[in-house]
Amino acid sequence: MMKSVFTVGTSLCCAALSALFLPGCRVQESTGSAAPVATSVALTQPLARPIKVVQPVKKAETTHVGVVSRPPGPAPKGMVWIPAGQFWMSGPPQNNESCRCATSAKGKPICAGLLSGFTDAQPGHAVYVDGFWMDATEVTNAQFSAFVRATGYVTVAERKPDPAQFPGADPALLVPGSIVFTPPKTAVPLDNVNAWWSYVPGANWRHPSGPHSTLKGKENFPVVQVAYEDAAAYAKWADKRLPTEAEWERAARGGQEREPYVWGKQLKPGGRWQCNAFQGEFPYHDTAEDGYAGLAPVAHFAPNHYHLYDMAGNVWEWCSDWYRPDYYAQLAAQGGVAHNPHGPTQSYDPDEPGVPKRVQRGGSFLCSDQYCARYLLGTRGKGAVDTGSSHVGFRCVRAAR
Repeated sequence: MMKSVFTVGTSLCCAALSALFLPGCRVQESTGSAAPVATSVALTQPLARPIKVVQPVKKAETTHVGVVSRPPGPAPKGMVWIPAGQFWMSGPPQNNESCRCATSAKGKPICAGLLSGFTDAQPGHAVYVDGFWMDATEVTNAQFSAFVRATGYVTVAERKPDPAQFPGADPALLVPGSIVFTPPKTAVPLDNVNAWWSYVPGANWRHPSGPHSTLKGKENFPVVQVAYEDAAAYAKWADKRLPTEAEWERAARGGQEREPYVWGKQLKPGGRWQCNAFQGEFPYHDTAEDGYAGLAPVAHFAPNHYHLYDMAGNVWEWCSDWYRPDYYAQLAAQGGVAHNPHGPTQSYDPDEPGVPKRVQRGGSFLCSDQYCARYLLGTRGKGAVDTGSSHVGFRCVRAAR
């Protein structure tokens, strides 16, 4: 279960927060009921210890460049074919003009990644992936409900924490629940994430905002409040798996090289938003210029060139790779082309060295040009594996057969 539910939660809070807008988030562990203190830690700081590169990188094989593999057969229901090929895997350039970076009370930029070029997504490097099938949309409430009905599966957020894992904690506080976006009514300092995130008892995939919320009328919305193991369990049941980070980016790019957005070069071509993101003043006033204040149904916005929907915004999507901020640098240093990389063998985040995290991709409805902007193509998120939130979902892939 979660590492701490009675103080907003160490891994629980930081999965939602560090995967979100901050370069990193650390919540101090507490043995009482006092609120934790969250601090921002830049990903550019030196690593506490060296790592080993676990995925070998082969020398360049130019025969793969431009390869267009054909689908191996009829498309599985709801899936589209992503052709094999080589692409340039990288975050956006520095000082992207679509971003207006907020500052903390100390005058330091909150969204440091916007100024530094998202250092955990640099340097760029060549990657080749085999062809595969991918869900055209994020997994919906209706699809996840079918899985639960068929299997009786109980998600992480629905399980009661084990008191043995929380010695000294008030038993009354050890209740199932999850992280919920709770926007303040007025402007707040953007270096205090607790101002807009709360641990809500009773929040789970059936009740995304808490016990009084329901899924009625939202069957076609992406399922949220799912931890990594919940997403992996669904994928296994569906005879699929979660995508690697490289597969996810290959699919998101849609065959386009080095574009800043899933849909091309401009943030708002023709003055229209192309994804579900946060407009206005984060976090208290979403003007819903894109048509939604909060989650949107899947496939509302136009698909990318591979006919995939919502590869930017709406909800973050779990990937199977462990998260490390220096993994790109290690791959690039070896040169050549990385073939079907699956990420490092273990997680290491210098912001929270003891919290295992997986990669999340695509940004969410809370991404803002003021604070997050991770609807930018190639940017990375991270989440503690035992944590879900109201802005994290997933989609699945299947290998060619």
